Amino acid sequence: MFTGIIEAVGHIARMETRGGDVRLRVNSGKLDLGDVKLGDSIATNGVCLTVIDLLGDGFWADVSLETLKRTSFKQLSTGVSVNLEKALTPTTRLGGHIVSGHVDGLGEILSRKEDARSIHLQVKAPNELARYLSEKGSICVDGVSLTINDINGAIISLNIVPHTSGETTVDLWQPGVEVNLEVDIIARYLERLLLGDKAAEPITNKEQGVTLAHLAEHGFLNKR
Repeated sequence: MFTGIIEAVGHIARMETRGGDVRLRVNSGKLDLGDVKLGDSIATNGVCLTVIDLLGDGFWADVSLETLKRTSFKQLSTGVSVNLEKALTPTTRLGGHIVSGHVDGLGEILSRKEDARSIHLQVKAPNELARYLSEKGSICVDGVSLTINDINGAIISLNIVPHTSGETTVDLWQPGVEVNLEVDIIARYLERLLLGDKAAEPITNKEQGVTLAHLAEHGFLNKR
């Protein structure tokens, strides 16, 4: 688990193809690896990666084919900067929000403009994720915990303060760029809970989820 508070910006030092998937060497920048052990997790652009080898200036990690399909990792190249965060501990301050490091989908930066000293962004999320997003709710973008200022359908507005911009890869978030998105994990679990016994049934329409009919059937909507 992570918090979405970036600890360092590193970069991709090397990429090796291994039987259809990829092994990455990540230069960890200023990230303190003194307490990191083999098997520990490090969020890299919001993707939970397992450390398989430690170096003096970074680590190696395997990236599965599933991760390559679901994230922006398929677009990575040597030298690209990445946001890094070590897994939280019981004594870690939860400065952002609860982040699992499991990317839900790719968003696209639609616009970017200066807003006083901050940066205002509009991001288009996949339509199937829109139901998990809410005004003033949390979202993780390339590993960064951010607050949704406004939402219109599947388009969210974000405001990046100077400190966050200076400590992350926000400078790379230009119109047309794809970013990893992870929605609030509580919203996902709540949806499954509301499904009740139907959660065990095969899903014929992946985007269906909890419908108004399902809520009405179980007494969550007022009947007139």
